[in-house]
Amino acid sequence: MTMPRKGSRLIGVDGTAFRWRIRHKPTYHQGNGWSPLTVTVERAAEPGCVLVVSLPCARPDNWLGERTIAVRPALVAGCVRRAIEQGWNPGRPGSAFTLTIAEDELAALLGEPPQYLIPFLWGMIPEGGGIEDLPRCTEIRSRDEQHTSRAPSDP
Repeated sequence: MTMPRKGSRLIGVDGTAFRWRIRHKPTYHQGNGWSPLTVTVERAAEPGCVLVVSLPCARPDNWLGERTIAVRPALVAGCVRRAIEQGWNPGRPGSAFTLTIAEDELAALLGEPPQYLIPFLWGMIPEGGGIEDLPRCTEIRSRDEQHTSRAPSDP
């Protein structure tokens, strides 16, 4: 099994170049929040066994607004190191190696506590944040609120 190159990003981990990728669109189960966010990783030169990392949160584009995290290179590098410790050999051909990350392991892999995000209609709200934390939203109006820019109609 090889990973598609399109949409992948390069990362160097302990002197070895890897490619990592998150699936472009969610599967039906990922969209519903039934399956976790997954990241695939393989060695950039002479790919062998693919690493599939299962993270303890939903995809950012899930349909139900389940909490998520931003997958950054530091997290991917930590997962690669953890998988190698657990026996993943990226140069050996064969079926995929699965690494399941528990929520309490995220802080050690990231080097800091995870910052969860909650998908919202106009963007992502940090967990515990509010509407003022949305980057693109400046004003919310009720549907019942009348538009004052139009002249009232004559009876």
